[in-house]
Amino acid sequence: QVQLVESGGESVQPGGSLRLSCAASGSIVSIGASSWYRQAPGKQRELVAVISSGGSTNYADSVKGRFTISRDNAKNTMYLQMNSLKPEDTAVYYCNVWVFTTMLKAYWGQGTQVTVSS
Repeated sequence: QVQLVESGGESVQPGGSLRLSCAASGSIVSIGASSWYRQAPGKQRELVAVISSGGSTNYADSVKGRFTISRDNAKNTMYLQMNSLKPEDTAVYYCNVWVFTTMLKAYWGQGTQVTVSS
């Protein structure tokens, strides 16, 4: 079994920064592509950023130049550095990680709330 634990969400003022973490634990053989999603109230969950097992990254247009996704394979941990935060970034942020144990399966974190407000 694999568990994903997210942390780092909190309330910040516009223009501020936050770093989210997503730590995987369990019977992990390897970790594949990993992503951050977010869901604002009344909206569908949307993809924010993705990082491949090799380190290639892609971002939603709305966060390009402000957010950076990264991973520490030794710690089985993924990060999302968020700078120049805007009120429209307010959402619950979820990590999604493909993990190979005895089979390849995608897991979701529990979500962490990010609120950007003055």
